[in-house]
Amino acid sequence: MPRPTIPTGSAPLHVSILAIPEAVISTLSGIYDVMNAFAILPVAESAALPAGPFKVEIVGLKTGPLKLASGVPIAVQRGIAEITTTDIVIVPSILLAPGGWRKGRHPELVAWLRAMHKKGALVCSACSGIFLIAETGLFDGLEATVHFGYAAAFAAAYPEITIHPERVLVIAGKREELVTSGASMTWHDLVLYLIARHAGATAAQTIARFFALQWHQDGLAPYIVFEGRKGHGDLAIEKAQDWVAKNFAAANPLEEMIRRTGLTERTFKRRFAAATGVSPIVYVQRLRIEDAKRRLERTEAAVDEIAWQVGYEEPAFFRRLFKRVTGLTPGTYRRRFRIPVYAQTTRKRK
Repeated sequence: MPRPTIPTGSAPLHVSILAIPEAVISTLSGIYDVMNAFAILPVAESAALPAGPFKVEIVGLKTGPLKLASGVPIAVQRGIAEITTTDIVIVPSILLAPGGWRKGRHPELVAWLRAMHKKGALVCSACSGIFLIAETGLFDGLEATVHFGYAAAFAAAYPEITIHPERVLVIAGKREELVTSGASMTWHDLVLYLIARHAGATAAQTIARFFALQWHQDGLAPYIVFEGRKGHGDLAIEKAQDWVAKNFAAANPLEEMIRRTGLTERTFKRRFAAATGVSPIVYVQRLRIEDAKRRLERTEAAVDEIAWQVGYEEPAFFRRLFKRVTGLTPGTYRRRFRIPVYAQTTRKRK
């Protein structure tokens, strides 16, 4: 559906960034600065933009200083008891403790989120902020995204929500009023999306250019590191996983894994998929692609040479598989993820 922009001369939209003790300061402050940027842009940049389309506040359980996850305090400008309506609520990234997310720690905030949504507010999360919002039940039966490092923990805590850690943004709800962004710096995409939705594409482009922000248009698959599922209790399959982790480039690794377990081929494939969540051949492919990613990042080897090193005699097949898994060609991946010359600690002397 078409998304309306703010009419000229209309009141700014109220944006409430929710501060909780588990919040990450970089995400919270970054969102605050970028959404407030209309007032600080140079005249040449801001001439064609709406004047102050957003009124952004840091809100929380009560006003005053609040120590965030990193130990750095931030000033909560308004307590939620004072806020009866708002247009946009954003829960920034949170840092999960070693024991994971503790449900029920912030009942007043959860109730307030439900109330704001009921009154028409957009409810948004940056990265792991979805852990708090999920307690409202607003996402039950819907889709969302979260940092891929927290995907397994989120799926275990909220199995009723379909999670897509490889996606940058997921927009859900009948009014497209539930918005989640993925890993870490995709808060850039969230903020640019909100600016484009409410202040227009030109405004979003201008803000992106001023702050040198980039949309993650290729998704998050290139960033995700494959780690085979362990701890499933199937000792025969774990034995095969241990072997293939060091020998994935061998010829016919599937046959060797089957031989080492002593299982029939059919039984092995069934048990392997049940234990790891993927088929044996996909598991091998993912191990090979992960090794290829590291070689592309850290060496000067040609793509065809890397294909051979990780176990593929047909470079064309390797290139197709790499693109299917990561969303990028090997060459594009190398350009994006290798350490730039100016950041390398050792340089060749003339």
